[in-house]
Amino acid sequence: MFASASSQLLFRVQSLHSTEPMAHSLTLSRFPATISSSFHRHHYAVKPLTLRSVSRRFKPALIRACDRSQQIGGNGSKGTKELSWLEPILKFARSNVLPLALVSAVTLGLTYPSLGCAADKFNVSKVGPFGIFVISGLMLRSEEIGAAVEAWPVGLFGLVSILFLTPYFSRIILQIQLQPQEFITGLAIFSCMPTTLSSGVALTQLAGGNSALALAMTVISNLLGIMIIPLSITKFVAAGVGVTLPIKQLFNSLVLTILIPLILGKVLRESFKGVADFVDKNRKLFSLISALFLSLVPWIQVSRSRPLLLKLKPDVFLIAIGLGTLLHLSLLVFNTIAVRSLSVISGGRNSIFSREENASALVLVASQKTLPVMVAVIEPLQGAFGESGLLVLPCVAAHLNQIIVDSFIVNFLRSRDNSNNVKVA
Repeated sequence: MFASASSQLLFRVQSLHSTEPMAHSLTLSRFPATISSSFHRHHYAVKPLTLRSVSRRFKPALIRACDRSQQIGGNGSKGTKELSWLEPILKFARSNVLPLALVSAVTLGLTYPSLGCAADKFNVSKVGPFGIFVISGLMLRSEEIGAAVEAWPVGLFGLVSILFLTPYFSRIILQIQLQPQEFITGLAIFSCMPTTLSSGVALTQLAGGNSALALAMTVISNLLGIMIIPLSITKFVAAGVGVTLPIKQLFNSLVLTILIPLILGKVLRESFKGVADFVDKNRKLFSLISALFLSLVPWIQVSRSRPLLLKLKPDVFLIAIGLGTLLHLSLLVFNTIAVRSLSVISGGRNSIFSREENASALVLVASQKTLPVMVAVIEPLQGAFGESGLLVLPCVAAHLNQIIVDSFIVNFLRSRDNSNNVKVA
């Protein structure tokens, strides 16, 4: 009897794609009327089961690693909290590698001068500039220089401003009376330098400017500077301090320190595709190495000049830092006025100078001065302008200050662009 009854039972597995409502528990339904009357008292059967309902009822619980670590170690959340405060510090360090490297180098030179003096005996100060320009050649992309051809009038004026107009500010600087005189002379030499090798291009990219134009002005101004810088220093600085500059020796030094390593890096990039790919994938790493090379120079210079620096009054050094900042602000104002004037003269809103990306590239790049080239200039002079450490120290501060000031300007430009985009939207 049970066998015949069981044969009447029907167990169905509902399809996953069925349109019938899914049951979340077992429900009972009546047998059909054809079933034997002996089963009328037990007229309930199992409604079809579904795979989804079963899977939901027996769904395994997920075990999280963090829960287990808290049970075993008891300090999982505490470790996370302890690491959370390091994240903003590391982010700040990655974003400000160059300023931190320069400040650390000056601090190390003042605190432990014996290390810098020992490194100076092995001519480590010459390794820094050489390595910087090798890296610059490795990171130089040919197509980026070609992309700046369209804005050649802006680039041409940028070169004129960098190499011929801004050096005139050294005449004004030399009129200031401050002891030691090397601080004033160093800033005057600094104003005759070409633009920075990396920070001007990087800030132009962050501001949304014409980075190809910025790169072209950077490379060409540093190459032409090899021939023009000795003449500028002789005309604007050496005559003011009564010193005859060894132009031939200085020219040879700039060729060996700047041109040859730059060409070497560029040849390596163009000759081996693997080198170019590796450099492009690790540009942040090479920027870090370049910053470390740059920090070698002030470290050694400050270490050698520490006895003289300790004799200085703090207020004198603060004045020198203020003068370096004032120099950069003056260059920013000068180049901004020049760009606005040229845009009005050459067609107003239709002028190539009126394009915001070109104007921002010119103002940022043409208003900055480079520290490595200045060091390459001072090294072969052998104290002709005074103690080299005193010449370099205010320029290190000026180099840092121009990066900080321009960072604020770039953040302002970016915030203004974002607000304009919101209004348009």
